[in-house]
Amino acid sequence: MRPAVVTAGAVAVLAALAGPARAAEAKGSRAAALVEQIRHADYAGDRTALKRLRGELSPFAADPRIGSRVRYWQGFALWRRAFNGFNETPSPSDLEDDLSGAIADFDAALARDARFVDAQVGAISCLSNIGFLHRNDPGAFRTFLERVRPRIEAVRAIDPDNPRFLWVMGANKWYAPPERGGGQAPAIAMYEEGLEEARRRPPPADPLEPSWGEPELLMNLAWANLNKSVPDLEAAQRYADSALKLVPYWHYMRDILSAQIRQAKEKQPRQG
Repeated sequence: MRPAVVTAGAVAVLAALAGPARAAEAKGSRAAALVEQIRHADYAGDRTALKRLRGELSPFAADPRIGSRVRYWQGFALWRRAFNGFNETPSPSDLEDDLSGAIADFDAALARDARFVDAQVGAISCLSNIGFLHRNDPGAFRTFLERVRPRIEAVRAIDPDNPRFLWVMGANKWYAPPERGGGQAPAIAMYEEGLEEARRRPPPADPLEPSWGEPELLMNLAWANLNKSVPDLEAAQRYADSALKLVPYWHYMRDILSAQIRQAKEKQPRQG
């Protein structure tokens, strides 16, 4: 057989095709690096960095290939900026602004990909937490709950076992009354289900696809076992240690929740 002959014209065409592909790959890599920094800032409790990094993602938001995921991570940065603010004393005054901004980012992601479950999950959590901020105003509280329901149904229709969805819904179950299926035991069962699912699913090949969840579910199981009516401090400690094994520098887990578990154990009456 005669070897294939690659003409100069063909080489030029291949080079022209490779150029945009390499540029797109480089853009995705730069965005992914910023996302990794956002994840680190979240665990570190660095609210200043979360706000800055959200802005640094902006140049990538218009890209038709990765724009929906970029907008998700922009929303994630504000979402977690608010969550970290809840852990500060006194709470910052901009929590609702961050949560509302995150919802706008998640909705921008959904406008580009209507089946993007994780964007719905983020919006559900943000709306639920704005409702919590307005818990003393029954009318406002109901309004936010009504905005949450169709989003919950949308997720259940596509990926009801999404571990991040179960993480968010477990927190909602904890505070919901028993007549609405809420309570401590149902919440803990949902966290356990989410943890099993998070460990079962393989990580996505694309670093811009959300895959977090296992550390967060471990954290909520630690918190729930500490705060339930009859605390299980050994379980709380076990879950806390597992979370810190995955994320040793996690500010909330290491410096706040673990300290609360230790203090509770110190107050336990000695046996014998």
